[in-house]
This record gives sequence, structure tokens and C-alpha cells, in this order.
Amino acid sequence: MELMRLGGAGAESPVVRVDGETFSIASLTAEIDGAFLATDGIARVRDAVEAGSLPSFEATGVRVGAPIARPTAILCIGQNYAAHAAESGSPPPDHPILFHKHPNTIVGPDDDVFVPRGATQVDWEVELGVVIGTRVRYLDSPADALRHVAGYVVSNDVSERHFQRDISGGQWSKGKNAETFNPLGPALVPADEVNPQALHLWSRVNGEPRQDSSTADMIFSIAELIYDLSQVMVLEPGDLVNSGTPQGVALSGNFPYLVAGDVVEVGIDGLGQQRSRLVPAP
Repeated sequence: MELMRLGGAGAESPVVRVDGETFSIASLTAEIDGAFLATDGIARVRDAVEAGSLPSFEATGVRVGAPIARPTAILCIGQNYAAHAAESGSPPPDHPILFHKHPNTIVGPDDDVFVPRGATQVDWEVELGVVIGTRVRYLDSPADALRHVAGYVVSNDVSERHFQRDISGGQWSKGKNAETFNPLGPALVPADEVNPQALHLWSRVNGEPRQDSSTADMIFSIAELIYDLSQVMVLEPGDLVNSGTPQGVALSGNFPYLVAGDVVEVGIDGLGQQRSRLVPAP
């Protein structure tokens, strides 16, 4: 089962896709957001699918939007794969590295990505996105974490490395928060249908392979990340956690940075894939 939002930017309709068929869930919710997830929305959709009570939705040719609307926070984990830490010139971290992205960085999986004014080092980062389903605070152990996850998504943590490393004053935020810098989707896949530590991630630029890895190679598992975050903040339903990227990015020095006209494809087996074209920021 895949939860999606289809339609023009700002006017998406919530749908569910099951076995290649698409159905409207507008009778159950106006949006796929924190309020929907916190009120057993996924279970209600599953019940409606099994009852056969949802109307069909004609999805042919319709834009795919980000599968969640208006997260209150995007929490990002840095250097969560040892090989990526190495290519970044850093040792593996002892504790998860946290930074934030502005929620308005989120766009659909096939929307254009804007190259910011003055940018020279735009980079791609395929990541497993974790969508929180219920409020999380002060978990007792990582064993308690995954029950708070609503589902998983494909996420691309687009970055501008010069902004990130040279003009952020020791933080990373200036290189992470440009508009369109978080393509998301195409779908939110419910947590009970996914093993988050056994997923193949990949990326391509202009058809040429870049990243090729598995979430099994994470330094900190999804459960460990959620537990760690719960000790220093409260996570709310609908929040997005980008769980880190594997090796194979331009920062490594092995590939050129992105420029306008490039096409980036990223994907996670079982969760879908994206295709973003780089264009100058208007």
C-alpha cells in the first residue's frame, strides 16, 4: 500500500495506490499530514481498501506531489554511513549528527530543483526518509522507537557544499535550506510493510551511476536515531527524519557537482524513485 498526494503544487489530492490501482481517500482526510497520521489514518485507509469503499482516482498524467504535507520539522542526520564519512574527510561519529532543513524545501519527486544564485557546489544525497506517526519523547530504549514510525519515503537531501562548509560559521544550515532542496516521494509506504535496515539505495546523474548502497550499512539504525532524537527533543506526528546518505556524492571529489540542465535520479527499492532536473533559481 502506498499513500500519495497527486495534483498541482498546492492543490494535491490524497490517494492510496494498491496493486497498481489508485483510489481517492478524500472521504477520510483532506491531507496526508501529522493530524491524519496521529489519528490512525493509515489503519483507516487500510480498512477502507479492504472494504472496497474507496472511489477510483484517475492518476494518468497527474503530477506527483510530496507524499506528506506540511511537516513541522525536517530533522537530518549527517555522516551516518562510514564510507560517506570517510569521503567527507571525517571519522565515523560517536553520536548522531543532527541538522535541520526548512519544511519549505520539500517538493515533489519529479519537480525541478533550483540551483541557488551563486551556487557552485550543488550535490545529491539519496536518503531513507522516516515519517513520524505518533509523538515521541524520552524513549526508554531503541526497542521502543519503531512503533512511533508511520512509514518510509525516498528523500534527496540536496546540498550546496560551498554554502555548507565555507559560509555557515561551523554549522551546515546555509547549504541545506535553499528552496526545492528536498525532493520527497513518490509515496509513503507504511512502516509495517518495510524493513528499514534492508533497503537498497541508489542514485544516478545524467544516467550515470553514483551511489549504490544498503541501509544495512548505517552506523546508527533507524531505531537508534529515533531513540537518540527523543532524548534531546520532542518529535511530532508528520515530522520527517532524513537518516543519512551513503558514499558516492560529489563532495568525494570523484564526480563533478551539479549544474543547470543535469538530471538526478534517486531511488530506494520498494519505495520508488525520483527524477529531478536542475534549473536556475528564478
